[in-house]
Amino acid sequence: MTEERLGELSPDQGNTDEENNQEESFATLFEQDAKLPGRLDPGQKVTSKVVSISGDFVYVSLGGKSEGVIDLSEFKDEEGATSISVGDEVDSYFVSVQNGLKRFTTLRRGLSTLSLKGIRDAYEAGLPVSGKVVKQLKGGFEVSAGKVRCFCPFSQIDLRGYRDAEAYIAETYPFKVLEYEEDGRNIILSRRVLLEEEQQARIEALKQELQVGTEISARVRSIQNFGVFVDLGGIDGLVPMSEIGWGRIENVRDVLSVGQEITVKIIALDWERDRLTASLKAMQPDPFLAAAEKYPVDSTVRGTIVRLAPFGAFVNLEPGIDGLIHISKLGAGRRIKHPSEVVEVGQVVEAQVKEVDVNNKRISLAIEQPRQEETTVFPEAGDLLDGTVEKALTSGILVKLPGGTVGFVPNSEMGTPRGTNHSRMFPPGSPLQVMVTEVNKDRNRITLSRSGVAEMLEKEELSHYMDKIQKNDQSSESLGSFGELLRAAMAKKK
Repeated sequence: MTEERLGELSPDQGNTDEENNQEESFATLFEQDAKLPGRLDPGQKVTSKVVSISGDFVYVSLGGKSEGVIDLSEFKDEEGATSISVGDEVDSYFVSVQNGLKRFTTLRRGLSTLSLKGIRDAYEAGLPVSGKVVKQLKGGFEVSAGKVRCFCPFSQIDLRGYRDAEAYIAETYPFKVLEYEEDGRNIILSRRVLLEEEQQARIEALKQELQVGTEISARVRSIQNFGVFVDLGGIDGLVPMSEIGWGRIENVRDVLSVGQEITVKIIALDWERDRLTASLKAMQPDPFLAAAEKYPVDSTVRGTIVRLAPFGAFVNLEPGIDGLIHISKLGAGRRIKHPSEVVEVGQVVEAQVKEVDVNNKRISLAIEQPRQEETTVFPEAGDLLDGTVEKALTSGILVKLPGGTVGFVPNSEMGTPRGTNHSRMFPPGSPLQVMVTEVNKDRNRITLSRSGVAEMLEKEELSHYMDKIQKNDQSSESLGSFGELLRAAMAKKK
């Protein structure tokens, strides 16, 4: 019974397998059909596979038995070599149906071998056409697109207007059809529109690629007084004067030339205003990295003064390294108002290194001569000195003493009535006799007294007077004794 039952089920099982195979085939066909382009609109993008290459056309499969064609010339380089093979996948754009063939273009060079209808189709599809610049006309160029004569204004031949007209004659470019009027008798082309679209595409790609710190190849486009504009491959960047090199550059044209290929580093990005700032200096080693070793503190260096400022003079030691001589270090003890009183731009000087700050890229220099240490001679307490008033303070008077030292007379030692205006009575430069009352050598302080001078003079005068009296008394006593002796001698004679 089991075998009979199996025999009965076998036909049914066979039918099921056939139905499954039919369903799989249908699903496969449905999936393939879903990938096929339906109604094609001019300009619609299609990805297809190359099935054959014949004559002037590349044939691509559109699914099933449907095929399209692309001009073979779009896949040839300037030397005529073909860069397409059977089996390759290509992205192309539908143009129109001509002579039963669906025409496509890859937009690489634009549609070629065009008729008047082909140009109209390209115009309606917004696709480029390939044209050869034939000759210069008034206001523009005559361009041959296939067998059709077209016109391209000067302003539409390049991104920034035309250069020398001869540079375009006999050249073949892709053009966009701007106008198609009067049944093809007035066809206006533009190469500039396509160049701008390509440029914008490159800019969008650069926005994804570039960031601060990116190193990129560039071409010098123009040289200005404030810097150099470079082409970064679709967008301009500025290399400021300060970023061209570490050293001071008088003439940029001595370093760079228009058309020169260089490598720069991006240091600032402003996509809102399409401004890119690049640096050529950042691609060169920083000379300050070895400055501390090359210019040790207290060493003597030789350089040229390159700039004067109210606060000092800048000295160039080597390209990219300037040192600063502060105005206070320009002369030994001499007070100056401006560095120009002592030095001038272009002057070669020798200076001493005082400080090297590698992080802030600063080197402090000095050209003052070292002062010889002077031995200060302090007066002794009780000395009577003739000084000169240097300055009157609210608490007393500063007096310059012989030998260059300065002493201080407190108001209490001035010997003047309380409230006296000392600044008026003793202006700077006035002679003043003082007496030293105290000397503190450790603190370099000398205390003086003006009232003590009078007391000292009185004591000296009194002492002198007493000495004189004593001498007179001694003379009188000597004379008296002699007189008595003389009288005694006279009496004996009698």
